[in-house]
Amino acid sequence: MRSLMLLADLQLLVRPSKRLTKYAEPSLCSTGEALNVVIGSNTIALTCAGQRAQELGFRSVVLSPGVCGDVRLVSRLYGLLARFACSREEPSPEIAAEVLRLGPEVGVESWDLCRTMQVLGEGRNEGWGATCLLAGGEPTVELTGKGRGGRNQELALRVGMELRGLELPPQGPVFLSGGTDGQDGPTEAAGAVTDGGLYYEARAQGLDINSVLSDNDSYTFFSRLSAAQRLLVPGLTCTNVMDVHVLLIPAIPIEIS
Repeated sequence: MRSLMLLADLQLLVRPSKRLTKYAEPSLCSTGEALNVVIGSNTIALTCAGQRAQELGFRSVVLSPGVCGDVRLVSRLYGLLARFACSREEPSPEIAAEVLRLGPEVGVESWDLCRTMQVLGEGRNEGWGATCLLAGGEPTVELTGKGRGGRNQELALRVGMELRGLELPPQGPVFLSGGTDGQDGPTEAAGAVTDGGLYYEARAQGLDINSVLSDNDSYTFFSRLSAAQRLLVPGLTCTNVMDVHVLLIPAIPIEIS
């Protein structure tokens, strides 16, 4: 239930809000020159999302507001972080090594990756409860087809494939990618929500994910899958501070021997 509430709230996270005024408190310029003030940014969006996650009982951690690069590499990074955080045993050192290798290729500093993995590891080992991992930026998609979609929907689709084999919610992770302007590519959606059951859900409904990815047809895919329940459709927000990525990690039970 907390996950559903947070995902619903994220649809409204960049609409005009009095909560943003504390980030911009300009004073009058005595010289008469123009004064420019940044009243919105991806960092502010992530901060507000983190605050709302905490209100809902999640422990929030911001990975980076500068995620970029090939969406295939970005999805791989999120898949590895999910497996690192959800492992009931100490994760393989190879996972952390690959995370650190991928980081520079997708605009994430090694320091931020180490800090994030430390928080995720402490949460797993000490039973801190559910975690909301936040990041932002604008990955890129290599166009190989003529389908309809956008980088957020394709990222969500690819992350869903990376999560294949993990437990389903609420025992397993949930991933959301959405454009803060409310529109992802030439579609009505801002993004989509996925989890480890995406592949099997699609196969049961006769949808071929590999063909969808080859044709860059993620919007058509999510529109047909389960009556479009996984699409994120908040409407236009009249602002644009890049994209927001959310990875919800469930609480990992501590086994006492």
